Parts: sequence; structure tokens; C-alpha cells
Amino acid sequence: MASTVAATTSVFSRSSTALTPNRVHLRFFAPRPCRPLGRFRFLPIRALSSPNGFFAPIEVCVKESVTVPGKLGDCPFSQRVLLTLEEKNLPYDIKLANLANKPEWFLKISPEGKVPVAKLDDKWIADSDIITQLIEEKCPEPPLAAPPEKSSVGSKIFSTFIAFLKSKDPNDGTEQALLAELTAINEYLKENGPFVNGEKISAIDLSLGPKLYHLEIVLDYYKSWSVPEALTFVRNYMESVFSRESFVKTQALREDVIAGWRPKVEV
Repeated sequence: MASTVAATTSVFSRSSTALTPNRVHLRFFAPRPCRPLGRFRFLPIRALSSPNGFFAPIEVCVKESVTVPGKLGDCPFSQRVLLTLEEKNLPYDIKLANLANKPEWFLKISPEGKVPVAKLDDKWIADSDIITQLIEEKCPEPPLAAPPEKSSVGSKIFSTFIAFLKSKDPNDGTEQALLAELTAINEYLKENGPFVNGEKISAIDLSLGPKLYHLEIVLDYYKSWSVPEALTFVRNYMESVFSRESFVKTQALREDVIAGWRPKVEV
């Protein structure tokens, strides 16, 4: 979820068709007020300016595609981190790791062999929860934090989705559990939407969105199942999140999502 393959995004946006070494496209960037993240390595060219001085893009290591080399892989937790950086308009460098054959450089920065990992304060940090929290603390604008009482919205969607996906028994209640969770989200959005924290997208949406993206693709492919049309607020929510520029830029290929979940289905 070999050699280092890196591409720069946000300030230098990836090609929409391929992510290849040294292939970047200049994009205008308006720096956001940001607290220092510590010592950053200086770049010989294309240095970025902030109110606090010059700093290099944040390095983020994520899973490489198993279907198209040089493209992002199918990890929803990695996408959450990339979405956070995109929504805050922060510069970052992507490093792609082949998780099927983990290279030595990757295991040095992630001994457990897991993604995502990000270099913050000159240290490689694992776990999307910790990474996104540190980014929010260091770079609070625009704010993505939501009130703690809203953090439970959609918190069971991933576990209920996986249980239903793996189920071989149509009467074991896993589909009903997933529908109950989706219905709860639908009712919440009906009263509080369009996003979890109201009118503006928040960190909760950036965590929930990638999971719903995987749910939509995988359940359609393996079970011919989709979110019921009656759950209009959930469906509209998914469309709103999936259509954001940040999401389109950081989403995995459909083929990778399908391939990534195959081991859980074929057991």
C-alpha cells in the first residue's frame, strides 16, 4: 500500500494521465499562513515562499498502482493525507512505494512497511490520523478541524462495508448493518449538510470520502450493489466530494481499487 519514484504536486501538478519521474507542470500557488514545520531542506530551484520563510514541499510516501506503474495506488488512508495537503494548498512531493516488493529505502522510513508516511519536522511519521492532525496544527489555514462530537459521523462505514464485502451469507445481517450506517449518515446530512461540518468541507469528509469511494467501486464490482437511491443526501454527498478538484487529483484508478480488495473477496 525498486527505486524511489517521486513527483511534485500542488505547486507542480501531476499529469492527469501519468505520474512519471521529473514530469511536472507549473501551477500558480498562493501560499497559506503556516507555522514552521521545523527544518526543511532547501531546493536549489523553485523554492517556495511563505510568511515564515522558505521551505521545501512535504514528502509523502504512498502506495504505487499495481496496474499502471507511476500512478497512485489504492490506499484510502494515503488519499486522506493527500486531500488534506491539497485542500490546504500546501506543496508536497509524492514518493511511490511498491508494496508487493517493498524496496529497502521504503522500509527504512516505514519499518512496518505501511503507508502513508510523511516527513514532518524532519521525521518520518506514520498513521494518517497523526499526519493530518500535525498538518492541521502546523498549518491551520484554511481550517479543516471539526468539533469532536461530529467525529463519530460515518465512523462505522468502513467496518460495515468490509463485513458485507467479505460475507458469503445473504442472511447474516451484514448488508443490513451497512444500510443502517448509511441511513444514519443520510439523516445526519439531511439536517446538517451538505458536508459533515455544514457548508464547508472538513477533515471528517476527507477521511470519509475515500472510504465511500472504495465502497462504491468495490461493492458495484463484486456484489452488483450500490447505495440505494432513497438515500439521496448520501448520494449527493458522495458526488460533491468525489467531484472536488482535490479528490479527482488524488483518487486511485478504479482498476487498482478492484485489485486491492480482491484478496478480501477471494478467500
